[in-house]
Amino acid sequence: ARPRVDQQVALLSILGFWLFYMIIVTLRAAVLDFPAQQELVVRRIAVTLFGVLVNVVLYFGLRWFEDKPLTPRIIAAVVGSIPAALAISVFNYFAFNVYDPMSVFQDNELAEKIVTLDPVANVLEFAISSYYFLSSWAMLYLALSYAAEVRTAERKAARFAQAAQQAELRSLRYQVNPHFLFNTLNSLSTLVLRNRPDEAESMIMNLSTFYRTSLTGDPLDDVRLEDEVQLQQLYLAIEEVRFPDRLRIEIDIPDALMDCCVPGLILQPLVENAIKYGVARATRPVTIRIGAREADG
Repeated sequence: ARPRVDQQVALLSILGFWLFYMIIVTLRAAVLDFPAQQELVVRRIAVTLFGVLVNVVLYFGLRWFEDKPLTPRIIAAVVGSIPAALAISVFNYFAFNVYDPMSVFQDNELAEKIVTLDPVANVLEFAISSYYFLSSWAMLYLALSYAAEVRTAERKAARFAQAAQQAELRSLRYQVNPHFLFNTLNSLSTLVLRNRPDEAESMIMNLSTFYRTSLTGDPLDDVRLEDEVQLQQLYLAIEEVRFPDRLRIEIDIPDALMDCCVPGLILQPLVENAIKYGVARATRPVTIRIGAREADG
């Protein structure tokens, strides 16, 4: 599985931590004026490189727990840092106390005293500071991992919300107004009974074109204003058969705006409500006017 924390970020954090360690310890040695500074730097570099290697092993160990809850991950970081700290401490003891200590300490008596120090106490003392260092990195890694997990969950939630919104838009788009269809079929029946086949045929064609256009397009796509207006003209042409004496239509849109893009069917609910609450309930002629203006770009 793809790691939650980018591997490059994790490795850079390890290098950053150990570079910080190298700089701090070197500065401390310089301030205290330790002898054989160059020899100390060489051995310190060796300890640092070994520490980086152990830290990388710890990193890959923690990756095994990425799919676990947060508490087991914290326990893995706390427990996993113990052997890592001991390994680094043992290597540090070997580099400074076992391997040619005479090259580091010019005072032979001091060198012999260093050699005769209790190795267990010396290792444990350095292991404690190493443990604090490694556990601090491990907590940083867990924080980055948890933050990445939260971001992933937020992105999933956003995708689900967007999918739900799109599904709702499609559902609204694909709903066929049963009252509109029922009234249209009644009007068709009336035209047929009155022997007006040409008007009935025209109405059928308008109805067919209206539904084909409104149901085949993606409801999430924008359309040209001209296409949207033409669709509403088909709808109003059907309604004109029902209200031949009451419905008046005016289209007042400059040609320059016809190529502007608008959400599909943005006019449909407005026009439907104008018919339902304006024309259908009126006893006198009602004008439905569709206009557009450009303002502030």
